[in-house]
Amino acid sequence: MKIDSYTFGRIVIDGRTYTSDVIIFPDRVFSPWWRKEGHLLQMEDLTEVVNEKPELLIIGCGYSGVMQVPRELIQELERLGIEVVIKRTTEAVRLFNEAGRKKKIAAFHLTC
Repeated sequence: MKIDSYTFGRIVIDGRTYTSDVIIFPDRVFSPWWRKEGHLLQMEDLTEVVNEKPELLIIGCGYSGVMQVPRELIQELERLGIEVVIKRTTEAVRLFNEAGRKKKIAAFHLTC
């Protein structure tokens, strides 16, 4: 999967436009992606991600970086063998496209 473009509230992945938050799996895009508490990411928001056992999880915290990712969540994901990178979504998109063939998943908040 390749991200063609991202602007506040809009992302284009492999030519298809999404206007709700997304999780990008190696073979599909899940959207709309809703979290239990909106701007607070929790393990239960990532159940399907964890089940896929990625090497790398790239989290885009929004255009302005509003979505919070608790340190405990990062530590738990790392204990499961998942490398976690957290950036504002603009930077996370760039990292996703540059990450190469590593088994990666991205979870992107598109606004805020």
